[in-house]
Amino acid sequence: MKRLLSQMLKQATDDNYQAFRGGTYSLASIAIVLVILIMVNIIVSALPSNLTQYDMSASKLYSITSNTKSVVNALDQDVTIYWIVQSGEEDDIIEALLDKYDSLSDHINVVKRNPDVYPTFAEQYTDETVQNNSLVVESGDRSKYISYDDIYVTSTNMYSYSYTTSFDGEGAITSAIDYVVTDDLPQMYILEGHGEQELPETFSDQIGKENIETTSFSLLTSDSVPEEADCILIYEPQSDISTDEKEKLITYTQNGGKLLVISGPVESGSLENLNSLLADYGVTMAEGVVIEGDSDHYTGQPYVLLPDMNSNDMTDSLIEEYYYPNMPIAQGLVVDEETASGRVSELLTTSDESFSKISGYDLTTYEKEDDDIDGPFALAVSISCDNDGQIVWFSSAAFLEDMYNALSSGANVDLTMNAISSLIGERDAMAIRSKSLNYNYLSITESTASLLKIVMIGIVPLAYLGIGAGIILKRRKRQHEAG
Repeated sequence: MKRLLSQMLKQATDDNYQAFRGGTYSLASIAIVLVILIMVNIIVSALPSNLTQYDMSASKLYSITSNTKSVVNALDQDVTIYWIVQSGEEDDIIEALLDKYDSLSDHINVVKRNPDVYPTFAEQYTDETVQNNSLVVESGDRSKYISYDDIYVTSTNMYSYSYTTSFDGEGAITSAIDYVVTDDLPQMYILEGHGEQELPETFSDQIGKENIETTSFSLLTSDSVPEEADCILIYEPQSDISTDEKEKLITYTQNGGKLLVISGPVESGSLENLNSLLADYGVTMAEGVVIEGDSDHYTGQPYVLLPDMNSNDMTDSLIEEYYYPNMPIAQGLVVDEETASGRVSELLTTSDESFSKISGYDLTTYEKEDDDIDGPFALAVSISCDNDGQIVWFSSAAFLEDMYNALSSGANVDLTMNAISSLIGERDAMAIRSKSLNYNYLSITESTASLLKIVMIGIVPLAYLGIGAGIILKRRKRQHEAG
């Protein structure tokens, strides 16, 4: 009996020892795993955010474009980004974006400034009321203030009568960095004296964002185009230029100058001298307003044209991203292939079904009449002049209006900025699109819209009815066979 009890006690002791040893091993294993996890977390937290964070947002809110990387990688002087925000009010998207900039270059330093602690800090940079999550970018003696409203941009969509919000943090910050480290900014001179219209707000804001300085001038009071002009812009003149002005512009472009013309048909009179700038290059202006006869090449109304885009440095980025500009109330450009050979590139073209209504603004029908001019037409051209001069010509002025730009989801302004980039020279800070926080509009042709109506209103409901009737008949047949 004693022997049996002794054996049982020994067995229990051995079991307890084994259990203790197993438990010790388990605790040690858990401790080792925890130490490893802690070490991994410490190492990962020390890595740059661009190596540890993956952007899964639909509009890539947390991603940095190659344009920004080029600007930042080229920095040879220190840049400080001051983040003006109260404790606990930090915007997560802005914080993630600033982390990206901070990790891209040793020349960039992000510093947080709490207005409760530094109440007068922002006053040295702006007179505006500073909201939380506003920024100041500074390098040396140059600085640029970025309002919170310049980061989250809210605008009225005149096409849908609604408000749209976009995130322009990257565009605003990269533009500010480019501004504070660049001494000689591009100079655009805007011609005046012919009833030219003010630049549309979206287009004007984009020019400012891309650090292009603008100056209005008149050739009526100047002997020639100012030497410091990198580009001349003629926007929607209502009356013609003089013969003397025409000659000055010809001399300018033939001596290497860059000219951007955005001009459509006018309601009264003509722009004979202005349009004749194209004559030496085999391009003439058709009389009237272009109407599209192919429903695949207009949206809404036959005068709101959806032209074909031809491959070019100005159009390729839009083609790749499936953005489609529209050209409302346009005048047709007729290109003589022999005279224009090698010098004229057609950027936008209409279909073979297009025609120009010579009655212009007085048209009473969209149907083609006997006196109307057959297409196709070019609606935008790029012309190579002597000594590396260049002319880019858009034959619709209305296409930059905010309403039509919204209809194209911003493609109209993007195309124009690409043209400006081509004229003044490519700059990495240019063409960073804001990231929409709303749905973009899908521009579809009239024929596609009609097809969708037929499918959604007719075919789909009938298909559902047919499927439902088939199921009911099949069930009744089974019941009948079972009975």
